Amino acid sequence: MVFDVSVALTWILFLALFPMAYFWLRRAWRIGVKRDFSEVALKRGEPPADASRWAPYELMINLLAGVIVVYVIVSVVLGLLDFETWNAVAGTTIWCKFFASFALGRQAHGLGARQAADKAATTVRTQRS
Repeated sequence: MVFDVSVALTWILFLALFPMAYFWLRRAWRIGVKRDFSEVALKRGEPPADASRWAPYELMINLLAGVIVVYVIVSVVLGLLDFETWNAVAGTTIWCKFFASFALGRQAHGLGARQAADKAATTVRTQRS
């Protein structure tokens, strides 16, 4: 095995799976067991007003992503998955988790901020006329 850029990136991806799994499973634990909704459906670092409504969705997103990443880690260590498979599963899981959390955050916060901004812009335009 020749050490080049692709090998380095592969190791970086594999080693990055450990903290990702830890943080995602920790967040699922906080939401599901400790009932801490401070990290549910975040938008600009703030949870929605009704975070408990969105908690089951955020719990499932984090739990599913964390379990899949732990499965990938264990499978790679035991030699059960080849490079292409674990790389594809890990990458797809990471991107799907980010997109799902982003979409949940936007859905939970609704259009309130945008409607307020549009109303303020309309008021300014009316005052200038």
